[in-house]
Amino acid sequence: MPRIFIVTGEASGDLHGGNLAREIYSLNPHATIQGVGGHHMIDAGVKLVPEIERVDAIGIPGVKQLLRGYRTIRQLKKVLRNERFDAVVFIDSPAMNLRLAKSAAKAHQRVIYYIAPQIWAWGARRLAVIKRVVNRVIVILPFEEALFRQAGVPADFVGHPLLDTMAPSYNKPVLREQFGLSKDGLVIGIVPGSREHEVKNFLSIMLGAAKNVVTNYGKVQFIIAQAPNISTSLILEVMKTPEVEVKIIPHCPNEVMAASDLLFIASGTATLQAAIIGTPMIIAYRVPWLTYQIGKRLVTIPYIGLVNIIAGKLVAPELIQHDMTPERLGSEALRLLRTPSLVQDMREAFQRVREAVGSPGASRRAAELVLKEIRA
Repeated sequence: MPRIFIVTGEASGDLHGGNLAREIYSLNPHATIQGVGGHHMIDAGVKLVPEIERVDAIGIPGVKQLLRGYRTIRQLKKVLRNERFDAVVFIDSPAMNLRLAKSAAKAHQRVIYYIAPQIWAWGARRLAVIKRVVNRVIVILPFEEALFRQAGVPADFVGHPLLDTMAPSYNKPVLREQFGLSKDGLVIGIVPGSREHEVKNFLSIMLGAAKNVVTNYGKVQFIIAQAPNISTSLILEVMKTPEVEVKIIPHCPNEVMAASDLLFIASGTATLQAAIIGTPMIIAYRVPWLTYQIGKRLVTIPYIGLVNIIAGKLVAPELIQHDMTPERLGSEALRLLRTPSLVQDMREAFQRVREAVGSPGASRRAAELVLKEIRA
């Protein structure tokens, strides 16, 4: 009866942790899984550690986040010292989880890292720590396995778990009818992110770009993908009195992407979702000035969009920091709309990205590796 402890950070980690736990139970119903997460972990049957919350942070966290994170780490270190598990699985969130992995290794726990830290973006600083404290790394991007193995870290590529949450295909005309859109008109989807600060900072810029497109192109339909944890009131507060007609579509980002001809999209996993679906996009993002100044000195790759990183080249335009303005976003959209060959090139590149990220079943394969590592 293996005892497994799973530690997740942000909402996406909770989703993948829940899927992993569900597959572990499927393979071994006698397993006992505890951990830190949210409702996806609970729904999968994971017993959460009382009074410990997930840590949701990006960029430079505020004082409250730092204090909460400190308390969480202190409590989890105590759990890792005082209880014995057959494996401790850390999912993503390297800022927190690598610190905890050190404590787990010191307590002689077997450490597995699923959705590994992005050493290809942050250089080799974290690699030495991983090599010292992690027994096995499970990676979800095709080029990561070789990077870790070359460094002497046992690693396995399982494919991207995102594929397990997506339909094999989407029917655009049916979706447009469902959303009350014209089947033949141009539709631009707005995907402003899944965090409150992203919606507050990005949505108004994207709506300004929408006005620019309407002014210079003609009639366009706009739809907003509302993330599950974003309230309608927040979106309406940012929109105030929109100068273009926009429909808010809650809780189905994949369908919004599939119904659209072009996307204004915040950088993140959503860019890979859009590429898998095959919808052309313009990637945009900005962070506070200090975060940007620190990040540009630490990050070692030329792109921030996940689809571009996997492609190894710029296949979807990126408007980052001071380039993320309504004017630039609008003019880039007009350039793509008026140049069909650029859109076709993008779609062909997306197909290659889709092939590179593997096949559905990543969560199942990751669960098999966790149980195999325990047996070993």
